[in-house]
Amino acid sequence: MSNFFGTDGIRGEVGKSPITADILLKVGWAVGSVLKEQNENASVIIGKDTRVSGYLFESALEAGFLSAGVNVGMLGPMPSPAIAYLTQAFGATAGVVISASHNPYQDNGVKFFSSKGVKLSDEIQEAIEKKISLPIACVNSASIGKARRYEQAVGRYIEFCKSTFDKTYNLSNLKIIIDCANGATYHIAEDVFTELGASVSMINNNPDGYNINYECGATDTKHLQREVIEHNADLGIAFDGDGDRLIMVDHKGQQVDGDELVYIIANAWKESGELESNTVVGTKMTNLGIRSAFSDTGISFIEADVGDRHVMDQMIENKAVLGGEGSGHIICLNKSTSGDGIIAALQVLEIMSKSGKSLLELKSHLKKYSQVLINVRTESKINLQGDKKLTQAIDSIESKLSNTGRILVRESGTEPLIRVMVESADHDFAVKSAEDLAEIIKSK
Repeated sequence: MSNFFGTDGIRGEVGKSPITADILLKVGWAVGSVLKEQNENASVIIGKDTRVSGYLFESALEAGFLSAGVNVGMLGPMPSPAIAYLTQAFGATAGVVISASHNPYQDNGVKFFSSKGVKLSDEIQEAIEKKISLPIACVNSASIGKARRYEQAVGRYIEFCKSTFDKTYNLSNLKIIIDCANGATYHIAEDVFTELGASVSMINNNPDGYNINYECGATDTKHLQREVIEHNADLGIAFDGDGDRLIMVDHKGQQVDGDELVYIIANAWKESGELESNTVVGTKMTNLGIRSAFSDTGISFIEADVGDRHVMDQMIENKAVLGGEGSGHIICLNKSTSGDGIIAALQVLEIMSKSGKSLLELKSHLKKYSQVLINVRTESKINLQGDKKLTQAIDSIESKLSNTGRILVRESGTEPLIRVMVESADHDFAVKSAEDLAEIIKSK
């Protein structure tokens, strides 16, 4: 049981190691034991998204923490960024999120936040992994932790989200469709936006444990795009299952991805003086057209590895307050300690309110390169660097692209996938090149 922690905590298919009740019970005990060694009065809060297996793993983790002598606060369904905030608000030693984010319901996972609302350090993760290799040793009966339910958590998080919006403005002139991906924002998002004045219609806000992220939300906006057009809305907002991703849709039904949203926020914050260090952090996947737009407006762009953890590390190192990914992870460090879909959406809506411009107008001058992404599911590990046929194909495509595009082939950090991305000024060339590379990988 080593190397548990991927790019976003522990994640996998339910019922298969490490996502089983017995292993996560031990993870709870291991994390609790490490926290207890550092703080005799250690406490944690546990939240989850809406997938059916959350009940099982909530109980397993709770038992593990209690057996280590750590007190537990149960929050029920809550967005991941809400756990980051509430860990601080409730003075907990750590926060625990049971979620597989944008993955289907068959998957689940666990990630942790420190008392400061940021992800656990590598040193603490290493200490936890060492503890997992040991047998569970329950504290004596007098030292077992206590558990309680926090009933006021939802209200506190709603008020926190609203506090990041400039109250001299409101959203009374906006008609918004919100897609909650049948996930953890289903009982929160509507209140946030309506209490700020917007006229809101909700879709995919009836979770049943199985429909999380299914043909909806930030990973599939087709339903939202249709609803925006059909109801003549000003825009659409899509979250993923755990509420840390944001994709928007303009009034023409066009998707506005994380790259474009980061640019919109960065440009406005630069003008208002809020863009500290005049720097934005993106990833290797950030569109070349967006990078060019940053350069044109004099904003420094820092490239991080894919994953919000890596984006956060680069933001801290470069004293940046804004970073994100095309997939919709957007981190506004001057507003919250983690990527938060609701808070990112509020920043965009505040910019619309102050400028009087539509979402379409705010992104209208951006010229993105065509970016084709194909996910190839794999059953076993593939040596991407050592595959001669794949390497030769990449070299051939890159020679034709020259300076007008690029290729990125990488393993997913959260799913058994190889992600193939080809970016080019020529859309047809990007499509064919990505398909050719995907076929080579599928043949392995």
